[in-house]
Amino acid sequence: MIEKTEKKVAPGLYVTATPIGNLGDITLRALEVLGQADVIACEDTRVTGKLLARYDIKKPTIAYHDHNAERMLPKLLDHLEQGHKVVLVSDAGTPLISDPGYRLVHEARKAGHHVTSLPGASALLAALASAGLPTDRFLFAGFLPHKTAGRHKVLEEFRSLKATLVFYESPHRLLDSLKDIREVLGNRPVAVCRELTKLYEEIRQGPVDDVVAHYEQAALPKGEIVVVIGPPEEAEVSDSDVDEALVQALKKLSVKEAVAAVTGATGRKRKEVYARALELAGRD
Repeated sequence: MIEKTEKKVAPGLYVTATPIGNLGDITLRALEVLGQADVIACEDTRVTGKLLARYDIKKPTIAYHDHNAERMLPKLLDHLEQGHKVVLVSDAGTPLISDPGYRLVHEARKAGHHVTSLPGASALLAALASAGLPTDRFLFAGFLPHKTAGRHKVLEEFRSLKATLVFYESPHRLLDSLKDIREVLGNRPVAVCRELTKLYEEIRQGPVDDVVAHYEQAALPKGEIVVVIGPPEEAEVSDSDVDEALVQALKKLSVKEAVAAVTGATGRKRKEVYARALELAGRD
């Protein structure tokens, strides 16, 4: 058990990250705030109860989730009005990331209450850190739709986005989703991150063709899954491609406008494209 601090926690709403598997992944600050809470709003009180028992924290808990939010929101706001310390947690990870809580934070801020986030475990960030795929630019889009047509529509929206894509997925839909990823996005590198921080953590990374082949033969996977998809490869733009783009652009645009359009489309340096545009336009 962590020794309790004497530092007083101020009234307000504390959006608090909790472990995604390993109960050791809890911050000292989170334990301090949980230990002084007047009420802990949980996605599932039984799940949070295991964490509280592990650290010998005995504080009142109430269920707050998508199905009862309409009824429970006024009660939590009333706690804040009374100057209480309200801690919001989800079953695992950081609240509001594919979990309920947005409305509570919004209404608490609107009412002028102190709201702060206690950072910590996140399946999204744990997967990105372990996947071996680019992390300088990424998009998290929650869960993919349940049906093929919906998945295709969402994936098509992101097909040309030059960023790593991150989705949460359930075990029984994983293989179908991987096949749809291959069909819409091509044979990109992917990482299937399963049971992160737990005893049987597994990260399977490679071209989506190889990962699909594995799960076609393997038993149905278990546990929480994060799918990380590498960005599209940069297509090399040749000089002739630049010339062709400039010729077409110069038919409708001024030199300045054509250069801006072609520079943005090809990624070439503006100075280089401008010099070529002058040549094609017959100028010195």
